[in-house]
Amino acid sequence: MKIWDRIVDAVTRLANGEPFGALLGPATAAADEGSHPGLREIAFTIGVIALGAKMAGADGEVSETEAAAFREFFRVPPGEEKNVERFFDLAKRDVAGFETYARKLAALFPDAPEILENVLEGLFDIAKADGPIGAAEADYLAQVARIFGLSSARFERAKAAALGVIECEPCVILGVDPLATDEQIRDAWLRHVRANHPDRLIAQGLPEEAIAVANRKLALINAAYDRLRRERGLVPA
Repeated sequence: MKIWDRIVDAVTRLANGEPFGALLGPATAAADEGSHPGLREIAFTIGVIALGAKMAGADGEVSETEAAAFREFFRVPPGEEKNVERFFDLAKRDVAGFETYARKLAALFPDAPEILENVLEGLFDIAKADGPIGAAEADYLAQVARIFGLSSARFERAKAAALGVIECEPCVILGVDPLATDEQIRDAWLRHVRANHPDRLIAQGLPEEAIAVANRKLALINAAYDRLRRERGLVPA
């Protein structure tokens, strides 16, 4: 059964009263468990939809701009828009707190914080969609980052990628000090490129939607590196 066939089946189960969180129950098992082909892919998709819906509702209501921001971040596959919309609506009304979904996503990727960082960046995108990020939204983002186990540097990078920063944005994106050497900057760039490379994520069993998010981050990383190189006179301006 294809991933979206399984998710459609899950939507039907939800509509019949099954708790949303129950769909992620086995996700804490080994991600490469052979008896559950596609488990990580499905669990990632369900978890991101749930966190996106909870993020959109963190300030008390879900605006159309927030829902549109989710669709842009998640890059809904053609033909699956209605299924994702139903899932999104069910998730935002689910009684379980966002902590449930954040913990299960964190359990899926204990050794891949860059994936969780990309999810957090998408949540920032949703939070900013209808105006400045409010206190409730900021608290939501901070709590998700904490549950994910993300460092302050990863949190700031996700924030910078979504919102932009005033001082040395490329340094924040690459996680380097503004006084870092050219070699240190290149090493940081290479680390991020390897961590977000599509081949690596495909090998981990992530869905196309996650690959699209990583590709966006990869473009941001390359742009930051190019900008620093130009500012340092390493390439023509």
